[in-house]
Amino acid sequence: MPYIIETFDKPEHQAVRQAHRPAHLDFLNAHQHLLLACGAKLDDDGKDLGGGLYVVDLDSRQAAQDFIEADPFFQAGLFANVSITRWRKAYLAGECCL
Repeated sequence: MPYIIETFDKPEHQAVRQAHRPAHLDFLNAHQHLLLACGAKLDDDGKDLGGGLYVVDLDSRQAAQDFIEADPFFQAGLFANVSITRWRKAYLAGECCL
């Protein structure tokens, strides 16, 4: 079942994000089979807003919590807040899932 994980960086933590980005990308690559979508949140000009969005295919809220806690960004203390919400796929990649 899919979950949306939204993260919000602590203020003034862009240096932490950049320092741990390579390990974060390695983590995403190692777990790509779980990722329906993910990426950083940006403003209209493309500037990093300090946070991200993951849509993951996991069996439970606890699995989603374990997933985000294993992310190097989480382990580095980057996030001020993390929100986990169960999600119903209506359309994915242009195809109806209902």
